[in-house]
Amino acid sequence: MAKPTYQELLDAGVHFGHLKRKWNPKMSKYIFAMRKGIHIIDLNRTGEEMDRAGRAMKQLARSGKKILFVATKKQARDVVATVARECNQPFVTDRWLGGMLTNWQTIRRSVRKMQSIDNMLSDKSLSSITKKERLMLTREREKLERVLGGISELNRTPSAIFMVDITHEHIALAESKKLGMRTFAMVDTNSDPTTVDFPIPANDDASKSIEIVCRYLSEFIKEGMSERETQKAERESAAAAEAAEAAAAKKAAAEAKAAAKAAAEAAKAEAPAAGDTPAAE
Repeated sequence: MAKPTYQELLDAGVHFGHLKRKWNPKMSKYIFAMRKGIHIIDLNRTGEEMDRAGRAMKQLARSGKKILFVATKKQARDVVATVARECNQPFVTDRWLGGMLTNWQTIRRSVRKMQSIDNMLSDKSLSSITKKERLMLTREREKLERVLGGISELNRTPSAIFMVDITHEHIALAESKKLGMRTFAMVDTNSDPTTVDFPIPANDDASKSIEIVCRYLSEFIKEGMSERETQKAERESAAAAEAAEAAAAKKAAAEAKAAAKAAAEAAKAEAPAAGDTPAAE
């Protein structure tokens, strides 16, 4: 996978931080300089942290675990939703419902309700509801799809979470920490990087900056999923070969047993029986 160059990161505005008066002192090790009252993020540290986070995501994807993408900011919604779909990961981009992780069973009931409405609307034989009732069901389904559509295929709580702007997604961060999930996030100069397992210092307010970071991380996830499929195919091939060898050995043993039995019966038939010997005169 091609790592973004410094020029590409600069063009995307990844290096722009917040005003000095908004900064968090714990971000000092990720800050390169200050220009006109605005902190400039060190792109060397950004590249290092992207690689570290990408390797961890790749390991999770290789293990078959899911990573939840969360970005409810307007400038990040479309980008994150597109990237999450491309790498087949769940996402939340409209609104974070309180308890989405800690009250998972209730969220699953809402997802099942959305799926049942889908079945009702797709059933052509359903003629007992009026036009108004069908319209109300459609509106309710659209509302649920907007909030829960990204996690409709998620059957259990994810193993990790990736967030854009942990200050804005503080509820999601708190819930993930409570459940002991692994946390990844784009962290700007106004945030506390120590609250995240894998902080990526970057501008979390520009859509181009968000896109270049998310797409680079998604390549690690795709690579991990590809390796998982390869390993699965190799295991299936090895299992099929072992089964074929076992079947061949079983067949050979059965043939040997049948041959031994036939030889024993032939020897018994050739040997004269004791009662068949002629009497002496």
